[in-house]
Amino acid sequence: MIKPGRLRDSLGRGPFTVLSPVVLTVVIASLAYTTPRSMAFSRLLPAAPALAAAMWPVLPTVLLGTVCLFLMIGLGIVFPDLGTGYTAAGIVAVTVAAAYGSHVRLKRERTLFQVRLVADAAQQVVLSPMPRRFGDVEVESLYLAAAAEARIGGDFYEVADTQYGVRLLIGDVRGKGLPAVGAAAAMVNSFREAAYGEADLGCVARRMEASSTRYSAAFPPEDLMERFATALLVEIPHEGSHIGILNCGHPPPLLLGRGGLRVLEPTAPSPLLNLAALIGDHYSTDTFGFTPGDLLLLYTDGVTEARNHSGELFPLADWMRRQPPARPRRLLDALHRDLLRYSRGGLDDDIAALAVRLREPPRDDRRPFS
Repeated sequence: MIKPGRLRDSLGRGPFTVLSPVVLTVVIASLAYTTPRSMAFSRLLPAAPALAAAMWPVLPTVLLGTVCLFLMIGLGIVFPDLGTGYTAAGIVAVTVAAAYGSHVRLKRERTLFQVRLVADAAQQVVLSPMPRRFGDVEVESLYLAAAAEARIGGDFYEVADTQYGVRLLIGDVRGKGLPAVGAAAAMVNSFREAAYGEADLGCVARRMEASSTRYSAAFPPEDLMERFATALLVEIPHEGSHIGILNCGHPPPLLLGRGGLRVLEPTAPSPLLNLAALIGDHYSTDTFGFTPGDLLLLYTDGVTEARNHSGELFPLADWMRRQPPARPRRLLDALHRDLLRYSRGGLDDDIAALAVRLREPPRDDRRPFS
């Protein structure tokens, strides 16, 4: 279970930051004692409890205000012309206000903490942990929320090791918030069931379409056009040197192999999920070569729509061409790092990605006996 202290750390409060009210108190008191009385640094003492309210609980904040009050009284005894009464009254007033502010802040932090726990639980439903290896297929995942406070969004992915091969899903629900998360969960759960029972990717897509339609039935009909999702289904057979891809309006995957980079565009479009009733339910699966050592990158549009300070989009294809042959984890770590560097941490959309690699067979260096 996550403890509240972890929440404070996630808000960027290091040891120096937490102790800064004490440091401020010592600095002000030292300056008030060593500088000429005309500079009146003692009048800044109320700032210490005010600062403490931003990061300390109520009781430590009150205790610091009390310390500042006694320091002011002590300085007033040493230097009678400091105007001790007015500053002491200011310290008392600020400490009372700071204690109340600390109470309100802690209450909001507890609420945020509970919301994050719920979001983490919901994320486990939509983006459940998955094995990194399915036989000879290595799979790694990446998920980045656009907002630092967010945990989940409309991007989703899943992997299933079935009798037909390793099947992968990645998609993006239009919109944000709980409706998008609910739609994503409906489609992921449908994929988890259909991937094991349906021999054809088109049938898997139809099952997902049906789940999406049932979920959207709870919303007003006029919102139908606003509740579609893009999705990409991939099937990697256990034997063979090819993969099948069904693309429902999703950004095309990238394949990096010995022959360079290939953009795996669909030959015929398949309908976006939740729109088959309007534009038909004809699903088309394309076949592409996939040999040991090749790297396949599946991603959502948040990757290609990341922008730099000049408003230019992230050049994913060019970036992929510059990548050396690497394991999926290293590829996604590099993508994570370069996306944040390119956008200076200002992502405008959630990001999900899957990197897939077919392991090369082990080399047998043993020579036969002559």
